[in-house]
Amino acid sequence: MSHMSEVKLLRRRAKAFLARASDSLNSGDYDLASFLSEQAVQLHLKSILLERLGDYPRVHSISLLVSVLKKISNCDALVKFLEEKRKDVSLMEDAYIASRYLVREYTREEAEALINLAKEVLKYGELF
Repeated sequence: MSHMSEVKLLRRRAKAFLARASDSLNSGDYDLASFLSEQAVQLHLKSILLERLGDYPRVHSISLLVSVLKKISNCDALVKFLEEKRKDVSLMEDAYIASRYLVREYTREEAEALINLAKEVLKYGELF
């Protein structure tokens, strides 16, 4: 698979995860909505790194991906946005594990916040 084909695949998957997150929110499954929004952001950030650097870390940490993004020119606005949303990013990272394995239920408000964060992050790919 070519480099740009993989970028497009990651972005398509990110959009699909976000769409399913919205579906889950609407059906009242806030845990799944939270998890899926995290997946959307994670894949989208990896697509940006792949596009700009030719590779991305094989990790499941949005914070780590952001730390790599800091080293790339033209990503300042995205990095600033994610740093300003640090609390929601932390909640999103928790959702990766907690929504599946821990005795922790996400509220509608939390799921909505994470979906809104994901929507904003996915807009940044259109700028590159």
